[in-house]
Amino acid sequence: MRNYRIAAMGGDGIGPEVIAAGVEALRVCVERDGGFTLDFTDFDWGSDYYRKHGVMMPADGADQLRKFDAILFGAVGAPDIPDHVTLWGLRLAICQPLDQYANVRPTRVLPGITSPLRNVTGPELDWVIVRENSEGEYSGVGGRAHRGLPIEVAQDVSIMTRAGVQRIMRYAFRLAQGRPRKLLTVVTKSNAQRHAMVMWDEIAAEVAAEFPDVTWDKMLVDAMTMRMVIKPGTIDTIVASNLHADILSDLAAALAGSLGIAPTANINPERDAPSMFEPIHGSAFDITGKGIANPIATFWTAAMMLEHLGEKPAAERLMRAVERVTADPALHTPDLGGKATTRQVTDAVCAALRAAND
Repeated sequence: MRNYRIAAMGGDGIGPEVIAAGVEALRVCVERDGGFTLDFTDFDWGSDYYRKHGVMMPADGADQLRKFDAILFGAVGAPDIPDHVTLWGLRLAICQPLDQYANVRPTRVLPGITSPLRNVTGPELDWVIVRENSEGEYSGVGGRAHRGLPIEVAQDVSIMTRAGVQRIMRYAFRLAQGRPRKLLTVVTKSNAQRHAMVMWDEIAAEVAAEFPDVTWDKMLVDAMTMRMVIKPGTIDTIVASNLHADILSDLAAALAGSLGIAPTANINPERDAPSMFEPIHGSAFDITGKGIANPIATFWTAAMMLEHLGEKPAAERLMRAVERVTADPALHTPDLGGKATTRQVTDAVCAALRAAND
């Protein structure tokens, strides 16, 4: 029997609600498959932990997580705590030490969900965005001086290394190579950022030579936003810097129908530390505790986690259950224009899993 140790971390806002739903569905996956087990350990790190201890997680938090096979993470952020404190205190404090340098964000229009794009019915929008997740604009290099004075100065420095760009480019090319269209778009801003992003472009061309079967093109990030809206069918796999991909993936989720359906995987490709899986919708404090958070993003995220662990049949079964549920408008939560609750959607996905005849 294959056993996997999973660190479950609800975090803030609706995070605990959707992670609880995800764990429930995963337990049904285990029950349905019968060939593996999942051993969950809960962590209470987040904003409540910060209010008690002055930190988002213990100083050895990342080291505590190393013994797990994967991390299932909810959300981080609270209205009364500055965003840079919560992000750097928890999510980035996990991703960077565990070298989860490939942030993977698939996007497609699920059955029953309507894209806001008038000519998109589904197959025209099926993308994977690969976000460099360890350096760039989120490197943490910079500082402030002369605080409060007229001469106050603040600086954030985007750091890109040859090693960092090479590895994310190779990851993106390999991912594109494994998809049917074998098509990759490299997003850049080298017309304005004439040092780091020019190196980004140069390395992309170098790595492309290793993948002659992959068709690739290059596009400025501002033009890419227009292409995503106007010509979604010309896109398949995208690779972009930490900040650019962060923004583009939120746009992609909205074009697919809602942030509430969008998953993320923070991958350590070398597998010398656990990878972390999270929905991208954030803490959504405006609906916290109302029982209407959309758990679909977490279910899709959980499927990505299962596939990463090597349990592909269970991952595929979970995604089929998700698609069966989204196809029913009566099971759409308010973010999708419906009235369903978190509980109703979770129950429906679990029922679909139990009823699967494959």
